[in-house]
Amino acid sequence: MVVYLDVVFLTNFALDFAMLLAAAKVRSVKPALWRVGLSSAIGASYVLMMFVPAMTVFYSFVVKCLFSAMMIMTAFGYKSFARFAGLLAAFYVVNAAAAGTIVGVHYMLQSSHDVWNGILFTSTGGFQYALGVSLWSVVAAGAVGVMAFRRVNAGAKRKEKKAEFLAEVVVNVGEASYRCTGLIDTGNHLYDPLTRTPVMVMEAAVWKDAIPERWLEAIRAREADRVLQWLGETAAGAEAGAEETFPWRERLRLVPYRGINGNTTFMLAMKPDGVTIVRDGQQTDVTKVLIGIDGGTLSADGAYQAIIHPAMVP
Repeated sequence: MVVYLDVVFLTNFALDFAMLLAAAKVRSVKPALWRVGLSSAIGASYVLMMFVPAMTVFYSFVVKCLFSAMMIMTAFGYKSFARFAGLLAAFYVVNAAAAGTIVGVHYMLQSSHDVWNGILFTSTGGFQYALGVSLWSVVAAGAVGVMAFRRVNAGAKRKEKKAEFLAEVVVNVGEASYRCTGLIDTGNHLYDPLTRTPVMVMEAAVWKDAIPERWLEAIRAREADRVLQWLGETAAGAEAGAEETFPWRERLRLVPYRGINGNTTFMLAMKPDGVTIVRDGQQTDVTKVLIGIDGGTLSADGAYQAIIHPAMVP
């Protein structure tokens, strides 16, 4: 039998490409096509290893899982474990659904002669059909596949529902602009108590190129008041490092807020020149707003990096 490796490679490349796009669709992710193509090439190259006897060791369960993880990392990148695990699960479910469809169609198209060739007669006079796997394995795999699909589909629906409240955010400060995705949170009622200015919360990672590193460390440690202390030391003539050259000193504020544990603490906030919010093709410009800088991660799956105050959108 002659095997054309180029045909095997191209066939598996096309299948992997289609299944990666299907997994992205399930998880509502828009990947770069060149990354999906590179990932498909990795998957297709893995299939070619079966034709090299010395590489049969790569067809173990652990190595297969590692290759799957590598394909997901290549196609979609890594932003958080929850996002990665969801995409990996979706990829496996899509593969299982595709494999089941292929087997089902193949069986439906078999002739009676093909079916009889799969029947084995036993010495006791009975017979069984040789599927290659046991019936209980098929039932168990089907049950696991259904549960996995329901879980992945439920996660996709939750993500789709959350996407209805996502918007693009552009913060303008002087000549600089900072862009990220924000979630409109109707439960966010954080205001500056003195001016009644709404506060939009944004991850400190968005500002990492503009804010001194030790400020970021203080913000992550929930000690934002130390930043104003360092600025005060600079004004008094003490050496304070990066605070001396920070261009937006007059824009900084401390906003009190109540944490999850019920204790009142302070958040470092900045007064921008303006914030532009783009949602469903509609643009809203806001000037009366403060940007509260949070040291943590606002979204476990990296879907958004800011919490938009409901007073900022119509």
